[in-house]
Amino acid sequence: MLGIGLYAAMVAGSALFHFYLWVRLVRDTTRPGGTGRRWGTVAIVISAAVAPATRILMPYLGPENGRWLAWPGYILIGVILYLLTGLALAEIPRALAVRRIRAAERAAQGAVNAMVPVDTMVPAGTGGAVPAGAGTDPLDDTSGTPDGTESTRRVRITRGRPTIRPVATMDRRLFLGRTVGAAVGTAALATTGYGMSSALGDPVIKRVPVRLPRLDPRVTGLRIATISDLHLGPILGRSHTERVVRLINRLEPDLVAIVGDLADGTSAQLGHAITPFRSLESRHGTFFATGNHEYFYDDVQGWVEELRDLGVRPLLNERVEIHHNGGLLDLAGVEDVTGEEHDRGPDFTRALAGRDADRAVVLLAHQPVLAEQASDHGVDLQLSGHTHGGQMFPLNAIAALSNPVLSGLGRVGDTQLYVTKGVGTFGPPLRVGAAPDISVIELHGT
Repeated sequence: MLGIGLYAAMVAGSALFHFYLWVRLVRDTTRPGGTGRRWGTVAIVISAAVAPATRILMPYLGPENGRWLAWPGYILIGVILYLLTGLALAEIPRALAVRRIRAAERAAQGAVNAMVPVDTMVPAGTGGAVPAGAGTDPLDDTSGTPDGTESTRRVRITRGRPTIRPVATMDRRLFLGRTVGAAVGTAALATTGYGMSSALGDPVIKRVPVRLPRLDPRVTGLRIATISDLHLGPILGRSHTERVVRLINRLEPDLVAIVGDLADGTSAQLGHAITPFRSLESRHGTFFATGNHEYFYDDVQGWVEELRDLGVRPLLNERVEIHHNGGLLDLAGVEDVTGEEHDRGPDFTRALAGRDADRAVVLLAHQPVLAEQASDHGVDLQLSGHTHGGQMFPLNAIAALSNPVLSGLGRVGDTQLYVTKGVGTFGPPLRVGAAPDISVIELHGT
């Protein structure tokens, strides 16, 4: 469960972001006091409440009871993300347009000021006459003075000096605000729709050859179907697992690796959603390493037992030998770093104890950040998930800052690191620029 401080930060952040949305999508597109502004303000207030409430309440409601909130709430969060992104990108062109409007207003006002002098002096009694219909403002009148001298009258002529109507300025600004709002809103909805189709569709099959210098030549060609981050819960359920299993079985892999984050809930709530794993087919079996979400609900052991009942072998800081075509490969797995908060966590010494140092070893570790320790312990290849490949642009830039490899094959020290984008989603059921994948790792010697 999340802490009170994080709850407060979510609410405050939502209020700040929605105020910006109100300014750009309501204030800039409606007239003061109008019906559109009232309804737009109501919609923004509701959105500002629903967005953080979805994330805060879901752990308490559970995957079944929370389904009614998860779908609209998480989709709303996705739309908000792309509204904010689009409006931020539009700020510079919008500012340039506002600058042009203001320049046009100043030019028009200057032209008006040049049409008629503000004050015209008209001496009384010398033939000077105030233009017909002009408004006058007597400022100085000495007629009828005691000495009978000629009087002088100064008047202000106001006729013929037009003013710029405020409604014209309002119309230009409304046009700009509505144009920006319509463009950004359309783009946000289109991007959300695309992201949902990508996230809820079939994962992409990626074939990745990896060369390991210490690989036994007889093991060459061994294929490991790698998946992670199913995040089963109120949005993705048993049918999603069935689809993933069906796609893996079509690949006829030698080995299946599941590298963490099965579900967002307890095994009692969601254990039924992983039962299709019983149907996984491979030559050497299916293996599992824990992810951080297995620990969030204090039920890691429950998930481990569920998997064992389905014929999946959890690797909890341990190693197995894979016999393939007369050759040997070490396959190890460590618990996720989140386990340290529950008196568990990764133990490389235990996981790799007693192995032949001349033999290649492949490690299952949920988070890519463990690759540095893996390199220190002589691991040849680490298979990870966790990042979702960023899941949604522009969040991939943030995820890239905290991981040595965001997705695909890279290297940390002497260890090659492969990071799959996963087959599920966390939060919004969207994937933009990070399609889900099932990665088939094919091992080769040098």
